[in-house]
Amino acid sequence: MLGRSMELAFEHQGHPGRVIATLEGALSPEAHGVGNAALAFANCRATIEFSGWGYLGLLGWVQLVRSTDNASHGRRFEMDPFDPFGLYERAPLPYCWYGIAPTLFDAPYRKERVRLDWVAHSFLAASPFGGNTKIVTPILGFAWGFQVAEDKSIALTPITSLAAADWVSHMPYLRDCYPDWEFREMEREWEK
Repeated sequence: MLGRSMELAFEHQGHPGRVIATLEGALSPEAHGVGNAALAFANCRATIEFSGWGYLGLLGWVQLVRSTDNASHGRRFEMDPFDPFGLYERAPLPYCWYGIAPTLFDAPYRKERVRLDWVAHSFLAASPFGGNTKIVTPILGFAWGFQVAEDKSIALTPITSLAAADWVSHMPYLRDCYPDWEFREMEREWEK
């Protein structure tokens, strides 16, 4: 399914759930907590509806970004560098959002509009509660992004679902970045 919104069903610990992901160009950047430079840039929000209650809903988002202005100049995906409050700079964990049914929200923009290709791979994942908690198992994933053209116009890249193979392709990088963590493959293919 392609589009500016997508619903992805999942099951976790025997409970059904769904992620509703939406992508739009920022019409009122200040409403997102950013300045006017973000006008028309992509913003993505993914909310979780999950029938499991309390600690059963402890989930996290792992997001990797490939951008023509990242360290590899768009040749590979890297961990999402955005940390507006400096909360994660000393916390060696792969999650960029974590909690009970956490919402993913990202509104990347650049102050200068120059030619740019930007794409994110966002994965909803779980870690065990109790015992060795440094294990990440993906539940589902989707891609989204935007391009800034030479004429400074911005085009959104439709949301697409990711396959288990997409996660597997990121595992060597994740293991290198977080050697104290174990990254597992999907136990079964998630719904598309």
